[in-house]
Amino acid sequence: MVVARSATIDRSVPAQARRGQHPGIALFVIATTQLMVVLDVTIVNIALPHIATALKFSTTNLSWVINAYALTFGGLLLLGGRIGDILGRRRTLIFGVLLFCFASLLGGLSTASWMLLAARALQGVGAAIASPTALALIATNFAEGPARNRAFGVFSAVAGAGGAIGLLAGGMLTSWLSWRWVLFVNVPIGIALALLAPLYINDSERHPGHFDLPGALTGTGGMVALVYGFIRASDSGWTDVWTLGSFALSVILLAVFVLIESRSPQPITPLRMFRNRNRSGSYGMMLCLAAALFGIFFFITLFVQDILGFSPLRAGVAFLPISLAIIIAAQLSARFQIRIGPKPFMVTGSLLVTGAVAWLTRINVHSSYVDGVLGPTILFGLGMGSIFVPILLTAVSGVAPEETGSASGLLNTMQQVGGSLGLSILVTVFGTASRNAGRQQTAQFLAQATPEQAATFKRTGQLPAAYANQVLAHGIASAFEMGLVFAVVAALLAIFVIRPRSASPPGPTPDPAPDPAPDPAPDPPPLVG
Repeated sequence: MVVARSATIDRSVPAQARRGQHPGIALFVIATTQLMVVLDVTIVNIALPHIATALKFSTTNLSWVINAYALTFGGLLLLGGRIGDILGRRRTLIFGVLLFCFASLLGGLSTASWMLLAARALQGVGAAIASPTALALIATNFAEGPARNRAFGVFSAVAGAGGAIGLLAGGMLTSWLSWRWVLFVNVPIGIALALLAPLYINDSERHPGHFDLPGALTGTGGMVALVYGFIRASDSGWTDVWTLGSFALSVILLAVFVLIESRSPQPITPLRMFRNRNRSGSYGMMLCLAAALFGIFFFITLFVQDILGFSPLRAGVAFLPISLAIIIAAQLSARFQIRIGPKPFMVTGSLLVTGAVAWLTRINVHSSYVDGVLGPTILFGLGMGSIFVPILLTAVSGVAPEETGSASGLLNTMQQVGGSLGLSILVTVFGTASRNAGRQQTAQFLAQATPEQAATFKRTGQLPAAYANQVLAHGIASAFEMGLVFAVVAALLAIFVIRPRSASPPGPTPDPAPDPAPDPAPDPPPLVG
């Protein structure tokens, strides 16, 4: 926080960047920070086979390269938002970005599986600190109205397209350099952001308070246990002791979390935020839509590489259309937000997403890229792009300034936890359907196989490619049927929960950000924590 040097200075005015107002550069830093942490959810996906070979991961343990990041990212987002509120968002952003860079460097240098998993978890901590702070800084740096809506549009576009961009970048880096560069690439980008932030981003006012560590620990632990329970169930079944124990632990921890938050004078998640139907509806929509989004990235990646035979680089390029669709739709929705309001975009977008996932349920072993992947993913991208801006505006509109970080952190938590939880549910459905289809395909194969083919199958346990692809395609289509349920729920929330005229909650709305006043002297260097 910048200390006031004169009694005439208004302490409600956030600290200003030392080189004046450069909204374009400020937005670049904020949006690039969000892009960096979002694309790291998916950038390692295509590199996983290379990582498994280099660090000797088993197939089961390999999934934790994704989960270690997503779980710590989603689980600690609420705490990250609160840290920004209390310590100042600009300095918190810088600390989160530098921690993320340090963890990325450690991950790229890893020589053992445990080192990479620890680095990925630490990356998630840095992302959880930086991401909600980046979103909250839009309110600090852009006045409410068209300027802020345009900034939200850019932020939403990179946030929505980050997953697909990560897949493309992962394919390029893995093909041209090595898997280690999917982690190393963050280091120079993060250092540049940390250097630009104190020069061009206006800081927020620091609000006294405490961090509510009991709430953070119980909330994070409950979500991690819940996601782990579903992941465990996909491998070991619903009656497994560890599966049941994880679900029981999750229920206990989340119940304690709610109890703590209801009694805490400064909760990490003010439960009163859920009293407004628009904000609660937007949180629920984000939870469901993120589940569908993570599922599409994961299963379409399997389909194009294992069934269509795409290379890692070509698989990454295959996701470019969905990125472009998200960017175009996000810009259009941001431009027309004030004119027609958020509800038309939320309803139309959720219906487009529902149609796209319904289309994907028809995918099969004979589907081509054009009719099986390209069409539904473009439709999905247009729907998601239409929804991101109104959801963001609804989630933070009317929130008291000292709680903006918590509100944005909760929205990001819904996205990450919804994606992790939803994907684990879809993987469970995929595993069950694949096992059933595998038994059928095995029976058909053995009925037609020669003695030599049957002997080979008994020795290796692997079906020929034609039969294995049938199993994989059936499992993917079944997973998308579960994804359709999430999409339908999101559409119902948009239609029946979101109010048609305003995304703002009842009561007074914070005043637009005041025009920045020059500081009487240069700001001191920002301090971390």
